[in-house]
Amino acid sequence: MKIISWNVNGLKSILKKGFFDFLNKENPDIVCLQEIKFQSFFETKIKNYFAFFNCAKRKGFWGVATFTKRKPIKIERILGFKRFDDEGRFLKLDFKDFSLINVYLPHGGRKKENLQYKLKAFKELRKYLKKIKDKKIILAGDFNVAHTELDLAKPKENRNNVMFLPQERVQIDKILKLGFFDTFRYLHKKEKVFTWWLKAFNCKERDIGWRIDYIFVSKSLVPRLKEAFILKDIRISDHCPIGIELENYQQSSNLT
Repeated sequence: MKIISWNVNGLKSILKKGFFDFLNKENPDIVCLQEIKFQSFFETKIKNYFAFFNCAKRKGFWGVATFTKRKPIKIERILGFKRFDDEGRFLKLDFKDFSLINVYLPHGGRKKENLQYKLKAFKELRKYLKKIKDKKIILAGDFNVAHTELDLAKPKENRNNVMFLPQERVQIDKILKLGFFDTFRYLHKKEKVFTWWLKAFNCKERDIGWRIDYIFVSKSLVPRLKEAFILKDIRISDHCPIGIELENYQQSSNLT
């Protein structure tokens, strides 16, 4: 089973830039999208996929979507933190043999004006995860944090900047302490590969980036982890897609 996660920086934008070609080529079983910037639900005509959305109340901002070939048995859109929920940052799909959480954590603000909101969002997410940590969980999304010095091109220059502050980085530590595994780092211990690049200063061309997008899995799923990958050459957003492959899960569609 292949799962892809991607901050698309606007769903309508990537639909015009080859998203369907990307789907046809990669043929994932599940796709988690963040920052869809779509304000209402709609009938998405994507062959072989069910489509689920959690859209922000504010027009043109935030929001997440999940496309899946497997029909979930339950859908949740509420974490229990009002501002976070109003911004459409959480979407959980329950399947018979695992649960998938698609999440988009706040940035924190260039001037750290939303840092406390961001830390509160991580706290509320952990509280939620603690309640279900005994289940098989896949946690995917944009976490807006580079965890270690391996996860950004210029760690020394960014020690005092949002997305690499100590109080942000420890949030990833706390998720790992709950029993989750960073799938890419678990399989690629020393690789310095990024998932987001600032649009200015030719950062993507110069590969001056950050790894701020993650797929975590609970401990019980680690033996099934076949691969974790970053598709850094896909350039139709300021983020690139990331993904994992899990063995011994049904991959065929059950669309009805």
